[in-house]
Amino acid sequence: MSIEHSLLIENLTLGYGDRTVIENLDLHVPPGEVTAIVGANACGKSTLLRSMSRLLAPRAGRVILDGKSVHRMPAKQLARTLGLLPQSPIAPEGITVADLVGRGRNPHQGILSRWSTADDLAVADALEATETVDLADRSVDELSGGQRQRVWIAMALAQQTDLLLLDEPTTFLDVSHQIEVLDLLTDLNRTRGTTIVMVLHDLNLAARYADHLVALAAGQVYSRGTPAEVLTEEGVRAVFGLDSQMIIDPTSGKPLMLPIGRHHMV
Repeated sequence: MSIEHSLLIENLTLGYGDRTVIENLDLHVPPGEVTAIVGANACGKSTLLRSMSRLLAPRAGRVILDGKSVHRMPAKQLARTLGLLPQSPIAPEGITVADLVGRGRNPHQGILSRWSTADDLAVADALEATETVDLADRSVDELSGGQRQRVWIAMALAQQTDLLLLDEPTTFLDVSHQIEVLDLLTDLNRTRGTTIVMVLHDLNLAARYADHLVALAAGQVYSRGTPAEVLTEEGVRAVFGLDSQMIIDPTSGKPLMLPIGRHHMV
């Protein structure tokens, strides 16, 4: 089982150039749970995830992991605890699937340490979990968008961190593979206790798979809590500017959002 780590965001302000994207944001990530961050385009979801993994330095405030600022931790120490699958990652030209997934083991390698049996097992488990074993010898450049996304997820799994951040992990996947990926992440959470934070666009998938939702609007947390607490008609209208109707998903018992367009008004 994974160790439960404390991940806190205090008074965080983030931006690019002269543009502020997130301002004075506070957030606690529930350990051992699946958290989905939702919100309209350009509300700061990906920016927040980048700062949580220390790819983006804050203008103010802190991201605190186990009492320490992530921006002051040694890179390898952080990478052994927290993994990130960014949006639209780029693979080195000509790299094979096996080699790319193997790079997930880099945080576990010392200056003089050699590739070990544990590394082999971690890569094999990651390939099997993502159903990419048959792609191991192929170049990543040759893969479809869906295959490539599963390979990147395999690399993140091979890193074997206790916290995993994923920015739109279902991008480029058809609906069956979206479900497979989210089932895989749920398995990882339930069997290993991995804390998962992911940005999702599909509100109904977020409600079905997450224990905890965080809705962002204009760089602020509009609401947080269980899917039933966050996914309300009023909340969807405030965050997305969309009228909707909420019913109970007969499969999961979670809220199910039915969007109401101009042509569907009764």
